Amino acid sequence: MNTFGTRFRLTTFGESHGAAVGGVVDGCPAGLTLEVADIQAWLDRRRPGQSHLTTPRQEADRVEILSGVYEGRTLGTPIGFLVRNEDQRPQDYAAIEAGGLRPGHADFTWRAKYGHVDARGGGRSSARETVARVAGGAIAAALLRQHAGIEVRAWVSSIGEIDLTLPEDQLDLSLIESTPVRCPDPATAARMMARIEAARAAQDTVGGIITGWATGLPVGLGEPVFGKLPALLGAAMLGINAVKGFEIGDGFAATRLPGSAHNDPYVFDEALGRVRPATNHAGGVLGGISSGEPVRWRVAFKPVATLPRATDTLTAHGDPAVLPAKGRHDPCVLPRAVPIVEAMAALVLADLWLLR
Repeated sequence: MNTFGTRFRLTTFGESHGAAVGGVVDGCPAGLTLEVADIQAWLDRRRPGQSHLTTPRQEADRVEILSGVYEGRTLGTPIGFLVRNEDQRPQDYAAIEAGGLRPGHADFTWRAKYGHVDARGGGRSSARETVARVAGGAIAAALLRQHAGIEVRAWVSSIGEIDLTLPEDQLDLSLIESTPVRCPDPATAARMMARIEAARAAQDTVGGIITGWATGLPVGLGEPVFGKLPALLGAAMLGINAVKGFEIGDGFAATRLPGSAHNDPYVFDEALGRVRPATNHAGGVLGGISSGEPVRWRVAFKPVATLPRATDTLTAHGDPAVLPAKGRHDPCVLPRAVPIVEAMAALVLADLWLLR
């Protein structure tokens, strides 16, 4: 499957070291204000080589809009876009081309499933494909902001054993982009950056957690059985490369609370003129449907599987092989994954908003 969504649909194409990656967004309403710069701003946050914490691969990730937009407004027709790959090094993957299986990667399963695969950096299974997801998410976010007043934000809340402990209601989200690690607390961000540098120095990698937050949702997005908002959001997050866990609201921490503490009691909000939950342990959803409160979730990313050192492995035939320390990879994917998490959330919410 290369298409995501029902009403607001994104189809992506391209491989890691091919000529380009890109996508087609279908279902975006006409009249949306959209410029190349709106998409480019999102891609710049995902772009490799943007700081000392990321892969040294240099890609400008300049997006070209091919169709669906005229004079800065969407036409209601398919929006085609393209991002050309400029810094390919397929020669770095000769050992994989020869059959070497990278531990922690999709090489084993892809070879078993398809037989003939693109071994250049993982081809279609590479996180390079998320360029198209971020571009599509940027369009979805513009739709949500302009037509629904919905905003999606995400930030790094954990790197290895370093946790952001400041309560969410005390966070200044305007500080997310103030450091390369994209943590809104400068003191914690400094410790996180040091942890990533330590992993790089040890020729190793480190994982972490990204927290997401969507505000401005109306009551009623999502279906009560097979189209639950958290189920769709969870599927979107678990479809991101390197994601190993998803939770919404209090998530696993809810298992340590009694029901009397976890339940969200209702109050009548005079300012809104309606009933609303007084607390938000549920994370903005009840019965799979948005409650009007902020939707809160967390996404766990594993350490990067590619290590910057020679690795012993086997080929698909069981022969011993050595993977050399080649290729350019992040010691930690979290900083560049923040816009990917936001993009996938925006795609889910735009689809649900159009289906409401």
